[in-house]
Amino acid sequence: MNNENNFKPFNEDGSHPDDFRAPTIYPETGDEASDISTLSKRGYQFLKENRINDAIDCFTNILAMDENNNYALVGMGDAARKKSNFKEAVEFYKKCLSFHPGNNYALFGLADSYKALNQFHAAIEIWEQYLLHDEKNITVLTRVADAYRKVRDYRHSKDVYLRVLQMEAQNPYAIIGLGHLHYDFKEYKEALFYWERMFEKSRDSVDIRVLTSIGNCHRKLKTFKEGIIYFEMALKREAHNFYALFGLADCHRGLNQQDRSLEFWNRILLQDPRNKVILTRAGDAYRTLNNLDKALEYYQRALNIEFDVYSILGLAMVAKLQGKLEEAIGSIRGLIQQDPKNPRLYLELADCYLLKGQKADAIKTLEDFQHHGIKNNMIKELLEKIKTQ
Repeated sequence: MNNENNFKPFNEDGSHPDDFRAPTIYPETGDEASDISTLSKRGYQFLKENRINDAIDCFTNILAMDENNNYALVGMGDAARKKSNFKEAVEFYKKCLSFHPGNNYALFGLADSYKALNQFHAAIEIWEQYLLHDEKNITVLTRVADAYRKVRDYRHSKDVYLRVLQMEAQNPYAIIGLGHLHYDFKEYKEALFYWERMFEKSRDSVDIRVLTSIGNCHRKLKTFKEGIIYFEMALKREAHNFYALFGLADCHRGLNQQDRSLEFWNRILLQDPRNKVILTRAGDAYRTLNNLDKALEYYQRALNIEFDVYSILGLAMVAKLQGKLEEAIGSIRGLIQQDPKNPRLYLELADCYLLKGQKADAIKTLEDFQHHGIKNNMIKELLEKIKTQ
């Protein structure tokens, strides 16, 4: 273990660089310093072998001899972290740092523990301390960029990812991180640039998540045919991958190929028959194909799981298609009471009023939505169209 005066960077995977080799037998020499050294090496070897309780025994014995020993405190923190006891790990690392400020292993472990606890601001603060010792440590820099992304600090996250790429142009963590960052902020063309860069780099060995991420960018950009190509590649790798099946269903829906979309919605339901979102999407597809009995069946299956706005809306739209306009109006007005800022509900209600020839009620419905102070082009355009008819 090294303190701030004898600093060593971490390996790329975040592990300690020292390759501890424990002796087969622990000799009780009577020399406390020698015993501590032997126990420490043995404890870290146990950690590498995932013999966590044996490692804890070693570090506990050290702390009985030297309660502030930095080897043992970090070792106990690492053991707690391996057992996902992150709050306990934090306390060990903090205790180590109180006696050994700047200990790089304790800083790294503490930051990773905060990250695991979703305390990203705290993790960033600790990683920034670490970088004072080693400002070019790529492992830490990518973690900092990831943490900034998690707290939606676009500028700092992007700056740090790009800083990594200046040092290592093909660093996969930075490239993928930039893809996620741009996607999170709805910059789908920019996200596509980075994920396609990963695809070109690895091709047949690329992570399946890169394929589905590229597909999702095309889905968001409504370039559905291109998206299908990547989702199909993912499905060839993993026949039951949810994201590939969902992406294919949604792309075919976007191309108005409802029969093809149903193929994939139903494949998802074979694995997850109680997924109410997918049941509702399948119900929508059957309704679009005018198979109203099947649509009703799927919407009702979704509602049997729990209340769902879009299943109720689906039932209302089936009622509208069947000419049961009063029933549809009653259902949609009830939904508006529960979800008063959902523009789609107002559009559907206005359409029902128009079908009944109640133009004034349709106008009032759309104006009621605008009173919420929310801008929506579809509401605005329909309202202008009705008023000019």
